[in-house]
Amino acid sequence: MVTFRHPLMLGMALGLLVAAPVTLAEALLEEAGSAQRSQAELQSHIDAADDEARAMLEELRELERAELRLVRENAELAPRLERQAEALDRREAALDTLADTREALPKLQERLVERLAQWVDNDMPFLSQERQARVASLRSHASELSTAERWERVVEAWRTELEYGRDIDAWRGYLGEGESRREVDYLRLGRLGLYYLSPDGRAGGVWQADAGSWVALDEPQRREVRNGLRMARDRRAPELLTLPISQPLERTGEEDA
Repeated sequence: MVTFRHPLMLGMALGLLVAAPVTLAEALLEEAGSAQRSQAELQSHIDAADDEARAMLEELRELERAELRLVRENAELAPRLERQAEALDRREAALDTLADTREALPKLQERLVERLAQWVDNDMPFLSQERQARVASLRSHASELSTAERWERVVEAWRTELEYGRDIDAWRGYLGEGESRREVDYLRLGRLGLYYLSPDGRAGGVWQADAGSWVALDEPQRREVRNGLRMARDRRAPELLTLPISQPLERTGEEDA
């Protein structure tokens, strides 16, 4: 047991006893503050880690969505690329045969012009001068035209001839030669029938391809031709006509071209 006999020593001891609790409290407060700061820093690190994790998760989801889009686009693009590849293959094959095609094209054009000329010569005798002149122009101007221009004219001439088989036509012209030449009305029904009728309606005929000549029509048939002329000139509503045909059925139609 310590006994303080001197008053000064007693005061110092009391001062130490009073100061000790104050220093301990400050130390405890400082330690508590440090702990709070450490906890705050730890929480900040946790929050930052959470934000980074969320950002990474969102980035991962965006990458997954982008992958799905790419898969979809690839699925849509694959057939298109396949078609383009096939088209390129066809073009390459066409280029490989282009020289042969260019060499064969003039001969093909010549054959088409010859067949067209034969068709006009053997066909029913309607608009003969006009049609023969069209064929002659394909021959006479052959050297003046490029291959493409001549090909265009050949195709156009064939198209015009084919159109004759799809329409009906009526016009006034002349029949016969010399003193027997007379004015008549012509009626053409496609390539099935070619007829004529005199202006007074008392004479009429149908062209017979097998015989290569005109065959006279009777009164009921001439009446049918008259009705056909009115239909062709838009003076009468279309109706069924009962008339003999000019060409045998197996020779009619544009498949003979």
